[in-house]
Amino acid sequence: MGAKPNVSIVVLAAGLATRMGSNGGHKLLAMFDGMPLVRRSALVANASTALSIIVVVGHRQDDIREVLTGLPVHIIVNPDYRAGMSSSLAAGFAAAVADGADGVLILLADMPGISTDNLNQLIDAFQVADGAPIVCAASEGMPGNPVILPRSLNDSVLRLRGDIGARDLIRTSGLQVIEVEIGTAALTDVDTAEAIVAAGGIPVEDC
Repeated sequence: MGAKPNVSIVVLAAGLATRMGSNGGHKLLAMFDGMPLVRRSALVANASTALSIIVVVGHRQDDIREVLTGLPVHIIVNPDYRAGMSSSLAAGFAAAVADGADGVLILLADMPGISTDNLNQLIDAFQVADGAPIVCAASEGMPGNPVILPRSLNDSVLRLRGDIGARDLIRTSGLQVIEVEIGTAALTDVDTAEAIVAAGGIPVEDC
């Protein structure tokens, strides 16, 4: 038997967080479990069975870097982060494939409900299927995030443009899509101060 397909995790943390408002602070710096959300997301990823963790930064990158100090993650900068999520997705995906990943798990850094067990569930499903399909987290049959994209989609990912993630790519890829039920965490992100509070976090206002 050959080796299991390996998976790298790409944490997307480059966005502008525009829905937080002009003085609402950065959502990824909001406090969850006593630490900034982006650090918590990186720790959750690092505890998984993934080959490596890549964090894509852009907006407020110095602040993001600072709260990730000491973590065994590879930070890459997306200079085109203002062009939308697709540019960060492409940058992270290319870095993961260059590192030898067979699959790339895309983790949005603003999803506080995602656990290490959830990530391992997705990775296990990808490995059992020999690294060929797309694997997508779901809640009661509704697809959400994170997702694992096989390296065969590299060219398609690099062609993405605008503020879109993997959803359109998943729909048009022609690949099998395996949904893994992880509950409401698959659909819960925090784009506003109200959403942060509702998810159990503490917004951090800018000075």
